[in-house]
This record gives sequence, structure tokens and C-alpha cells, in this order.
Amino acid sequence: MTRARSHWILPLSLLAALLLGLLPLPEALQPLRPYWLALVLGYWVIEDPERVGLGAAFAVGLIGDLAFGTLLGEQALRLVVLAFILQRFRARLRFFPLWQQALAIGALLLNDRIVGAAVHLAVGEPRLPWSHWVSPLVGMLLWPLVYLALDALRLGHWRRR
Repeated sequence: MTRARSHWILPLSLLAALLLGLLPLPEALQPLRPYWLALVLGYWVIEDPERVGLGAAFAVGLIGDLAFGTLLGEQALRLVVLAFILQRFRARLRFFPLWQQALAIGALLLNDRIVGAAVHLAVGEPRLPWSHWVSPLVGMLLWPLVYLALDALRLGHWRRR
């Protein structure tokens, strides 16, 4: 697949991540919802850093703030922090086996929860229950599937031969 024909995959994957984040879940499953925007944006920061960087993370975060009704700038800050760390360690992370990448992404998602908790604390919002700290584990377990699916789409392996 040529580079020109694959330009639709980036915005479509980010839109799909946004929609997955908006998908209604039963109250018992809400704490298990992975941070889809972070997973998809993380993939693009690792695999296509020329197109996706801190500016894209900020823009996607603002769109996420508006869509989810969170404090304006909260997700933007969280995604910029995530993208910055990924950019810093991208050269190493790209060559990790997938299970090691999943561990690193899990650590980044846990860091994201800490940044979110700090923002909530700074503005005086109530703390999230402990069950919301399980979400990074779910994201870590989903990382190999997200990575392989987006890689197949980006490289064109999904097409019939």
C-alpha cells in the first residue's frame, strides 16, 4: 500500500478509539475500560513519529476532553506527557519484543492514571476509587492486539492477496 493511500488509517483509528471510549458500559465494567486514545496514539507515536507528535497528542486530547466532558485540557495534558515519554524512548521501544512493549505501555498507562489523579487533586475533584487503577492492566493486556491490528492496517497486510 502506498503512503498516500494509507493516510486515512491514522484519523480513522483515532476516531475509532474515541468512539470506543464513548461506548456505554455497565457500571461494574466502567473501571476496566482501557484508555483507547492513549493506546492508539501510543502506536502512532512509536510507528509514525513524523506525523504524530506532541501537537497531535494535544489536539487529540482536546477533542477527547470535549467528547468525554472532562476538564478542558486534562486529557490533552495526559496524552502530551505520554507522547513525550514515548518519543524519548521510541528508539529502544520499537525493538522490544511485543510482551516487553506491553509492559512499558502498562507503566505509561499507570503514569497516566497518576497524572490524572494529580490533576483531579489540584482542582479539588473527588478521588477515583481504587477499582479505576485496574484500567492500565487491561490496556497492557490489550496492547499486543492493538499493535498488531494497527500494524496490519498500516502495512497493508489486511488485504487479500
